[in-house]
Amino acid sequence: MAKSKSTRSSRKTPKKGPSGGTGGKGRRGLEGKGATPKAKDRPHHKAYQKPKATATSRSPRSESSSRSKNSTISHEIVFGRNSVVEVLREEVPAKSLHLAENLEPDPRLREALQLATSQGLAIIKGTKAELDRMTNRATHQGVVLRIDPYEYADPTELLDADHLLIVVLDSITDPRNLGAIARSAVAFGATGIVVGQRRGVGVTASAWKTSAGALSRIKVAQAVNITRQLQQYKDAGLFVIGLSADRDLIETQLDKELAARGLVLVVGAEGDGLSRLISEQCDFLFSIPMTNHTESLNASVAAAIALYEIAKIRSV
Repeated sequence: MAKSKSTRSSRKTPKKGPSGGTGGKGRRGLEGKGATPKAKDRPHHKAYQKPKATATSRSPRSESSSRSKNSTISHEIVFGRNSVVEVLREEVPAKSLHLAENLEPDPRLREALQLATSQGLAIIKGTKAELDRMTNRATHQGVVLRIDPYEYADPTELLDADHLLIVVLDSITDPRNLGAIARSAVAFGATGIVVGQRRGVGVTASAWKTSAGALSRIKVAQAVNITRQLQQYKDAGLFVIGLSADRDLIETQLDKELAARGLVLVVGAEGDGLSRLISEQCDFLFSIPMTNHTESLNASVAAAIALYEIAKIRSV
């Protein structure tokens, strides 16, 4: 018992008297070290390496491929059975028809296969996961059509023609407007169409469908800068006229002699019209009379009316 008691007493912490303090020598150890750094700022934390790894993975090549993928989804493929059949009916230039495995046949699928075969397209079967990746997981119904990228002309190529009539689109972004304008341009003898490279509309599957084949009979050129391109056309001797909402009628200013010259017709977006810089490049502006001045015409409708008026004056 004595041994046990002695053991317990040896474990007791002796009491400290007044002289048991540090005398201020440990004050620095009690001071705060400031806010704890974020994980990404601590070298030994795994989050510290993550931004570096992310930056390494986002190289110019990977960003380029990412943009290419997005471009393909929005401009070079059509998916869904109804949409694919409609595009094939219009004989839009396509490359291949992709079908998911084990599809249940229906009239639309049979027609898609028949049209694709008659047009000489490659028929490629793949898994649903592969088609999901192609469409960014959109509802494709197991049918995807890959469209050939459109080969744009150079704007100077449109100068190689008699009785020039070039249609320039300013800030128009709806491809259906481009398709409809292409139909009118072909119908009234226009030489070609010019769109902006950066902010302009492109020749997509939707534009092909709306054009009803007209885009295969007229050249579409891309200009890096529409304003500079108009100046180049003026330097080549062309007369530039623009559609506006507050100018005189085309019949009062464009006579047969002037219409017989090479012309550039500039069409702006519905509502916004022509931009200021584009308007300043025009030799004159004209408007289309309407009984209700609060309404604005669709860009493709306005272009069709203007092209008809030019053709009528030229034929007098």
